Amino acid sequence: MAASKEFVGRSNVRVVVIGDENAGKSSLIVSVATECFPENVPEVMPPTRLPADYYPDRVPITIIDTSSREEHRARLVAECQQADAIVLTYACDRPSTLERLSSYWLPELRRLDIKVPVILVGCKLDLRDELQFSLEQLMSPIMQNFREIETCVECSALKQIQVPEVFYYAQKAVLHPTAPLFDQETQSLKPRCIRALKRIFILCDLDRDGALSDAELNEFQVRCFNAPLQPDEVVGVKKVVQEKMPEGVNDRGLTLTGFLFLHALFIEKGRLETTWTVLRKFGYDNDITLRDDLLPLAFKRAPDQSVELTNVAVEFLKGIFYMFDIDSDGALSPAELDDLFSTAPENPWAEGPCKDAAEKNVLGGLSLEGFLSEWALMTLLDPVSSLANLIYVGYTGDPATAFCINRRRRTDQKKQHSQRGAFQCFVFGPKSGGKSMLLNSLIGRPFSDKYTPTTQQRFASNFIDLPKGEKKTLIMREIPEDEVKTLLSINDSLAPCDVAIFVYDSSDEKSWKKATELLLEVANHAESNGFEVPCLVVSAKDDLDPYPLAVQNSARVTQDLGIEMPIPVSTKLGEFTNVFQRIIGAAQHPHLSIPETEAGKYRKQCQLVFKSTLMAVSVGAAFVFVGLAACRIYAARKKTSD
Repeated sequence: MAASKEFVGRSNVRVVVIGDENAGKSSLIVSVATECFPENVPEVMPPTRLPADYYPDRVPITIIDTSSREEHRARLVAECQQADAIVLTYACDRPSTLERLSSYWLPELRRLDIKVPVILVGCKLDLRDELQFSLEQLMSPIMQNFREIETCVECSALKQIQVPEVFYYAQKAVLHPTAPLFDQETQSLKPRCIRALKRIFILCDLDRDGALSDAELNEFQVRCFNAPLQPDEVVGVKKVVQEKMPEGVNDRGLTLTGFLFLHALFIEKGRLETTWTVLRKFGYDNDITLRDDLLPLAFKRAPDQSVELTNVAVEFLKGIFYMFDIDSDGALSPAELDDLFSTAPENPWAEGPCKDAAEKNVLGGLSLEGFLSEWALMTLLDPVSSLANLIYVGYTGDPATAFCINRRRRTDQKKQHSQRGAFQCFVFGPKSGGKSMLLNSLIGRPFSDKYTPTTQQRFASNFIDLPKGEKKTLIMREIPEDEVKTLLSINDSLAPCDVAIFVYDSSDEKSWKKATELLLEVANHAESNGFEVPCLVVSAKDDLDPYPLAVQNSARVTQDLGIEMPIPVSTKLGEFTNVFQRIIGAAQHPHLSIPETEAGKYRKQCQLVFKSTLMAVSVGAAFVFVGLAACRIYAARKKTSD
């Protein structure tokens, strides 16, 4: 496999040269630019540019010289913060400058949080004492402690020894960085690199037999490097793999193990550009994630619009589910799910809002409905991530066929019906009111007497069976009591909410009062910002003795607001009064169950008065106009008769 001669993706590499005074920085810069040693060197060189054709990757380099004097420190720090790579110099004839690398310069770069590749450069090689230790012996301890060091090189500007190599290594460290690909400590490919190469291998294994045949290997070579492999080269590649790793080749061709071994070998031999060329040809950036231009959907939408997967995407995901359900038990075990996402940078559901948000069996397996519920949740919250992961797991169709943007909820309210397939429900309520238990019930978790306060927003997602065999996805988002104020400080925070429910402990007076306060806060906020949402009240812990006044007050409050009576539930007894179906029903008819507060009623009265006033003014103006017209006609007739 040969390296590509062109690099696309960067228009320039900015290299900043730092080090102790008189270490040879400026002479090094002049020498690489002019290919001769300067007799008179300024204290600090102006920015120097190496043209695009100076190195094979054809990306120009801008070299920035710096001064180590204290009065110039601010500029040095600023330049380092803008650098793509740092060339850190020392003088080969001055051991004190070498010691300063680990005692001052490298710790200082860390303190400044400069996270770019560092090239250690020994200048004035022609003056070095021949009795000194080798470069490897000198640098090995430093490189062990400072992993940001990409490589070390010694040079002589006077003798023109390895001067171009200094900036070649700096450019290469930026264009083809080691850190994302290879773990220097374990001397192995990093997990994200393995995952990307596995995806590439699967895409190139056209006959899906688990190996790259000679023809497939040749097609891969042409795609990545624009040149075919000669038959003897194919034999040579497989021979190298077979000698070092017998399982890397079988009678069908190069296996995934062999493919990964080859790339590890390239990196160990310093040929990182080969692996990077492959990754970039398949759309990966320096973080080994798909480039933005390969995720073409903008998902531009109003705050009250949501994104859903189409039937095309759902059918694809069903196929993926059954493909990875190796034991055919109707559920993806944690290992099977990890295998499914093994071609993505990481399992997107291992952390974040999707973690433990769907129903699982006793062995932790995810059913098909649970699997699709997780995808619905990820698509609703982060459609770009959903698109990326859809591509990672093998979707090759037009992305536009996989997603749809729902019409605005305001439009749904006017049409008095919503056709969305997934509804988001915000769950409000006081602490220990029963919010978490309701979410647990949605995803089939057993009741527990142990109370664990929710400190951050949490999600639960599942399919809900409706009459006539219809299914909808219900996504419940629990809002901790302490976060309500923060949520309502944002004008359009309720725009994504299809229905809001308010859960309280039916046996606790304070719980009911707090739930009422929250209901009024949310309703007022929704009215003020034009994103009215249907609201339901849930009376939780119905198995306990109810607080008497709460029953009366709840009936009065809900009646005054024009919404349904509280829905009694008991997660302990498993009695839910079809609460999830009723939530979906409220979301499907977004013009109903919208609370009307006193402030809202007052605003409507003011609007009616204003309209009546306008009507009266219009009628009065009409009468005045008619009267004036009659007067003019009368005056005209009188004038004619005279």
